[in-house]
Amino acid sequence: MKFKFGVDTFIWSENYGENDLWIIPKAKELGFEVIDFAISNPYKFPVKKVKEELDRAGIDCVCTTTLTDETNPISPDPKIREAAVNAVKKCIDICNELGAPILGGVNYAAWGYLTKKPRTEEEWNYGVECMRKSAQYAKETGCVNICVECVNRFETHFLNIAEDAVQFCKDVGTGNMKVHLDCFHMIREEKSFSGAVKTCGKEYLGYVHVNENDRGIPGTGLVPFEEFFTALKEIEYDGPLVIESFDPSFEELSGNCAIWRKFADTGEELAIEGLKNLKAIAETI
Repeated sequence: MKFKFGVDTFIWSENYGENDLWIIPKAKELGFEVIDFAISNPYKFPVKKVKEELDRAGIDCVCTTTLTDETNPISPDPKIREAAVNAVKKCIDICNELGAPILGGVNYAAWGYLTKKPRTEEEWNYGVECMRKSAQYAKETGCVNICVECVNRFETHFLNIAEDAVQFCKDVGTGNMKVHLDCFHMIREEKSFSGAVKTCGKEYLGYVHVNENDRGIPGTGLVPFEEFFTALKEIEYDGPLVIESFDPSFEELSGNCAIWRKFADTGEELAIEGLKNLKAIAETI
């Protein structure tokens, strides 16, 4: 089975906009089959120009987003929860227009929102209620799968492991909810890479980010990619495997993600070397 590798726009740009359209043909030129648009603000995303450039370059795409304190589905404030649903719906509109089958990322809570307590039943119910509205909208307007990304304990207290994410999808119950796994977060939270994949299975694993444990060049650190790829092959995962990292020069993201040092001369070099490494590992599976 052949894996489909992709690259995230965060490799080059912190806030993707009209000045970043060149990234689309660049990703294709570097040998990636998919580009992941990291949508920082869905209300400012240049969807029409992006669509034109995608058609011109001939590359597939997916989308991810991270919600904010003003668009937090697990907030106790009903107005903020309503704003969250509206923001996710706007991202779904973008996916529909671009032909992106996936909306991944921290789309179920504000990224970085921590109460300093374990997740509560009330928060779970808020999250399920909001996501059900968004997922139902996705079903009514197209065929986008919403994939919820398990992230580490320092970025959310809501979904850290595959088991909880699968349960969240089941509780939403719309049939178009899946799990987004990211190796960077998995190595901190999961007991086993293959175990997490099998917990999701083909039914619930919808999207994968292939990042190294330090967010450096994939294939140069502690992530057991051979084990991970073997498990993906066993469940017949056929979605994209996308490299995502951030540059320490980014004004906001580097601080939020605690990126204090360079892992390559440029983000582009990280992506090129990572793709080479991951392809080599995949060929042995």
